[in-house]
Amino acid sequence: MARQLRAEQTRATIITAAADLFDRRGYECTSLSDIVGHAKVTKGALYFHFAAKEDLAHAILELQAKAAHQVVNDVEGRGYSSLESLMRATFAVARIAVDDPVPRAGLRLATADVAVRPPLRHPFTEWLEFATRKFHGAVREADVHAETDVVAVAHSLVCFFVGTRVAGRSLEPVGRLPRRVAEMWHLMVRGLVPVHRRPRYLTLATQLEREIRAG
Repeated sequence: MARQLRAEQTRATIITAAADLFDRRGYECTSLSDIVGHAKVTKGALYFHFAAKEDLAHAILELQAKAAHQVVNDVEGRGYSSLESLMRATFAVARIAVDDPVPRAGLRLATADVAVRPPLRHPFTEWLEFATRKFHGAVREADVHAETDVVAVAHSLVCFFVGTRVAGRSLEPVGRLPRRVAEMWHLMVRGLVPVHRRPRYLTLATQLEREIRAG
């Protein structure tokens, strides 16, 4: 039991070290030797758990998917409106990206040339499906204009969110991400939501950003 626990701890240490390097340097610019040094483990320990760098990347993507699924399950079970669920989900993903290098690295890997192995699905595909479903719900609930092209708006939202992080990686610290997500939602709410319903969602965007900043 103690040996198994140590093995699990070593695996987690390697994943965290790899995630930190993948996020800061990029996948292509990080070698297994770099990860060994950063994790302070032996090459034998690394190869015991991961045969190749691609295996490490896949493990990180799996953990990112697990975190994202938890976010979705949480908001889905709380009785929020469709638009509020979607907004809360994006801020929750921003929060874990700020707090945890593993999902943060997962986002960077998703934009790199790293194959996603079945049965795992590409995160952007899942995010697009979730956003499309929620925007359809928001139209039915009259929180979004009836004539909205839901598929186009969902695609734009995912690209907006991902692009905010990709651009921000080079321009500003990751702690700025919640503010950028709030700015994103202020723009989208003004374009999508009927005037009489906008104050609720504009206030919500500001509130969710403040909650993240407050820790």
